[in-house]
Amino acid sequence: MKAFLFYLSFPFIYLVASLPFKALYALSDVLYFLLNLAGYRKKIVLKNLRNSFPEKTEQEIQNIAKVYFQYLSDLILETLKTLKMTEKETKERCVLHQPEWLKTLYEAKKSLIIVMGHYGNWEWAGPSFTLNTNYQLVVIYRPLTNPYFETMMVKMRTKFGTKITPVNNTLREMVANRSSITATAFIADQTASPDFAYWTNFLNQDTAVFNGPEKLAKKFNYPVVYMNVKRTKRGFYEIFPEMMVAEPKDTSDNFILETFTQRLEKEIKLDPSIWLWSHRRWKHQRSADGQVNTILK
Repeated sequence: MKAFLFYLSFPFIYLVASLPFKALYALSDVLYFLLNLAGYRKKIVLKNLRNSFPEKTEQEIQNIAKVYFQYLSDLILETLKTLKMTEKETKERCVLHQPEWLKTLYEAKKSLIIVMGHYGNWEWAGPSFTLNTNYQLVVIYRPLTNPYFETMMVKMRTKFGTKITPVNNTLREMVANRSSITATAFIADQTASPDFAYWTNFLNQDTAVFNGPEKLAKKFNYPVVYMNVKRTKRGFYEIFPEMMVAEPKDTSDNFILETFTQRLEKEIKLDPSIWLWSHRRWKHQRSADGQVNTILK
């Protein structure tokens, strides 16, 4: 069945990836209409927005949700477009602003840990970083359950030289790469297992934060860089690396996690429409007595 679904879907995926950008965004408008008609995850999005922005009116919440779904439609098709994008298109549509300190760190043979959120087009950010720096980018990810789509996504994400590593192999891979100059990237705002999480306030909600990036940063003492992705206009992004923590071993426990969470929250508040609101980010919740409950719906 998994093979059937893939081979049924792939011709459409390839067709979408082959479209010129003008046609791609025309199709995105159709996809937005269909998502809106189907009510795709609308309850989740509205609940997340209301809890995150209690100070906003219902009309403001509805407006953000509308713009978000328009952006989500673009993001879905932009991700598929990665299959056929050229180096030239990648560099033009996702511009990396490389500060001098990033080049200096590379020349000093200093590896990095990159943290970012599901904000802007993170799928285009990886290839852009690889094509515009000398670092070997290694992206930590969660494999798909369908092996056929997994193979397709691996090819898409590694086509320009980026390497990807399943999250369960992160430590082993970093140890193996110790003699190389690498930038290990984490999409660090994913839902964290409550058994291995740091709890903090994020967007007005008690939130379990994935603690892996901090543990690894302190273990290897790799500088932690926040990667800020801005959408300048439809189909165009700019990436701004920010030095977040230069010497992780000198920081107190949870400092890196708090700093990342607050930095991402600041960006989301500036433009909430391009964060992944349809993700069930707060499915783990703590009760007054500290017990963790998982919301199934």
